[in-house]
Amino acid sequence: MTMSRLRLTDRALVRVTGEDWRGFLQGLLTQDVETITPGVLRYGALLTPQGRLLVDLFLLGTEDGLLLDVAADRREDLIRRLAMYRLRSKVVIAADEAGVFAAFGDAPGAGWIVDPRLPALGWRGYGLAIDDTVGRQAWDAHRIALAVPDMADFGEDATYPIEANLDLLNAIDFKKGCFVGQETTSRMKRRGVVKSRMLPLRFAGQAPAPGAEVLNGELRAGVAASGVEGLALGLMRLDRIDGALTVEGRSVEVLKPDWL
Repeated sequence: MTMSRLRLTDRALVRVTGEDWRGFLQGLLTQDVETITPGVLRYGALLTPQGRLLVDLFLLGTEDGLLLDVAADRREDLIRRLAMYRLRSKVVIAADEAGVFAAFGDAPGAGWIVDPRLPALGWRGYGLAIDDTVGRQAWDAHRIALAVPDMADFGEDATYPIEANLDLLNAIDFKKGCFVGQETTSRMKRRGVVKSRMLPLRFAGQAPAPGAEVLNGELRAGVAASGVEGLALGLMRLDRIDGALTVEGRSVEVLKPDWL
């Protein structure tokens, strides 16, 4: 497979620095911040107190703090929320305008970091001076086939992180101690009862509209999320993924990636 790369224009960066940045973020995010060192990239999220996803994010250690890689249309809200939690913590929170890049296929060389969610996804890059070699649809098809959602798939305050596969994508450190939304998240993990997960759907033709119902006979089996031609993600009830499934009147098949 040849190397494919592109700038993710729907992602943006927030820089967090100051002497208290570790303790400040450690109590908020699902990922362990205390052990991040410069150049280390991890995946995590900020949840509501009730345990639903507000925003997913990558955490890149820098010499003086952390870069947070977030959905571009959620950046200002994230800055506002972090400022609200700051209180007397000595931290500086600011937008950073460096670009966010993804690569998959053959190894892209120096300046790239393996995607912490899943090695098969490829690599992440920041502030690089490169040209795109593929379009966004190629990237979306790649991640959807691997059952990896992004912000467009799980929305804001609508989905639990385990439903979005974040527990299996290295986004949640269940041993780190308290974080916002921990109680609900830990209880779901401890009980081992997961009723729904994001799964790839295969069908003929254009992707169904986001929010379209996936039916198992006359029963609601799930709901479609983002997609490309022939492939989409769906938040699916695990007890209804076998059988004759349809979406918008078309036959649809649930795919089960080996890693999931």
